[in-house]
Amino acid sequence: MAEIGVTSVLLIRHGLTDWVGERLASWLPDIHLNEQGRAQAAALAQRLAEVPLSAIYSSPLERTVETAQPIAESHGLAIQVREELGETRYGDWTGRTLKELKDEKLWPVVQVYPSGVRFPGGESMREVQARMAAELDGIRDAHPGQIVAVVSHSDPIKMVVAHYAGLALDLFQRLAISPASVTVLGFTPFGPRLLCLNYVDPLPTFKMEKAPANEEQ
Repeated sequence: MAEIGVTSVLLIRHGLTDWVGERLASWLPDIHLNEQGRAQAAALAQRLAEVPLSAIYSSPLERTVETAQPIAESHGLAIQVREELGETRYGDWTGRTLKELKDEKLWPVVQVYPSGVRFPGGESMREVQARMAAELDGIRDAHPGQIVAVVSHSDPIKMVVAHYAGLALDLFQRLAISPASVTVLGFTPFGPRLLCLNYVDPLPTFKMEKAPANEEQ
């Protein structure tokens, strides 16, 4: 019987913008990569140049599409935009600074009980995790045995990694996803595997290696 291949999904966070670490951009339009972010995207495309990508998907927001563009160009691929890969809809918190949000009563709840949080006028974190997982399930099913790239945002990536790694949503803040970083999920017939997390430079190979049968524990 033919061996069933592993589908590898490269989860890429967009590069830096002037809003990263300062304000919640959410779905606001016209938030673009800054100079450093554009350099990060170009460098990432170079590091991924030898990875045999079959497709590249992106959130519809400008900062993700701008991060995906040099990768797509280097591989001769068209960017496939998916609404479900977009940033968390923060509702009334959109555009506000992190400094002022720390005075909100909901802020500590976001940190310790995110599974119980719905942003005022926006999404719940469970909804974000569910739409991300549903979209990635569809992507992996469309690319059996292939390697694909998905460009998204920090919290949605952390939440979906928690989902596939079997980590409770309330612990997702323990994961770190840096701008222009790569996190790799391998989907096998026996379940997902977290192959690497938050790699910036250098990138490892994306192959799953079998440990020798006599390897010491």
